[in-house]
Amino acid sequence: MEKTWRWFGPDDPIPLSHVREAGATGIVSALHQIPGGTVWTDEAIAERKALIETAGLQWSVVESIPVTNAIKARTDTWRHDIDVWKETLAAIGRAGIDTVCYNFMPIVDWTRTDLAWPLSSGEALRFDIVDFAAYDVFVLQRQDAASSYTDGVLADAEERYEAMPPDRQDELERIILAGLPGSDFAYDRAAFLDLLAVYDRMEANELLQSLTEFLNEVVPVADEHGIRLGIHPDDPPIPLFGLPRIVSTAADAATILDAYDSRANGLTLCAGSYGSRADNDVPEMVRTFAPRINFLHLRNVTIDAPGVFYEAEHLEGSTDMVAVVGAVLDEEDQRDAEGRPDSRIPMRPDHGHLLAGDPVRNANPGYSYVGRLKGLAELNGIIHASRTLRQ
Repeated sequence: MEKTWRWFGPDDPIPLSHVREAGATGIVSALHQIPGGTVWTDEAIAERKALIETAGLQWSVVESIPVTNAIKARTDTWRHDIDVWKETLAAIGRAGIDTVCYNFMPIVDWTRTDLAWPLSSGEALRFDIVDFAAYDVFVLQRQDAASSYTDGVLADAEERYEAMPPDRQDELERIILAGLPGSDFAYDRAAFLDLLAVYDRMEANELLQSLTEFLNEVVPVADEHGIRLGIHPDDPPIPLFGLPRIVSTAADAATILDAYDSRANGLTLCAGSYGSRADNDVPEMVRTFAPRINFLHLRNVTIDAPGVFYEAEHLEGSTDMVAVVGAVLDEEDQRDAEGRPDSRIPMRPDHGHLLAGDPVRNANPGYSYVGRLKGLAELNGIIHASRTLRQ
């Protein structure tokens, strides 16, 4: 596996020199300063690529070219934004970058309700469906929001809201609506409600049709330029704000791969996102979809209850990470035997804990330095041991 590291560009508080010291060789990055629906120029890509290479690293994965809400909801600017996406994809290919991660989550990207949940191993990200429902139903007051939740969750959410101080309500709104690292949005409450209306009762089959049409447009461009696409799963893999989520289960992944039969149409296998649903067997998903896995996010979660989980240490949690790594190594061996040029699958440690001794206190939530360094070292140990036992 190629060891990579997500880096948010020149404004990232973790410099590239620190990334090299952590043991990564590849960088996962994007031009976050360019808004969705705007072409990434050859010059802008080359500038970022040169910055990375000057530090002795390579730009291995683009994460992500924003897929705009216009594309997902098929609004009037759909055609323009699709063409922009294709032009950007071609420019990335001309720069020699061969892997692109993207997601198809409507409006909200990856979502949490706590950014500093205290554990004995440091501060972690956490999602709690009760807190989320309390915000959705009683703070945001989305129309018909109560119908999105079970009676039990709704009762717990009302009780929690009644005991919730105003500063916690404000914190939830900042976390959920203001956007997390890599997301292409930052809304106030009014703008968010306006955008929800754009989707107006969209069903899962309609969003899947939008994704299928998107794939029909972009996969041929990826094929032409030698790029492997990897769709990231929903995070969390459940509907939010009444919006459909269509990349949440093994069945969803199979449907997407069948929608366009090309190795360029592949998966970003995020062990944490899929693993936050108890009905997803992540090692089995790796074995099932191995030939079409183009990128890996190796992280782990602990499920406390349905809809409640926190980011665990990389070798703890609900997913057997040793089995996941073993299945990936099996696939790499198979690709070597077939002579595939993509036999080394890029992976990155994801969502490390913020540890007490981490000198970088202002890192993006989930992207601490020492926590990810620890995760990368642990994962590297599994890889090394697994390879040694195969010899």
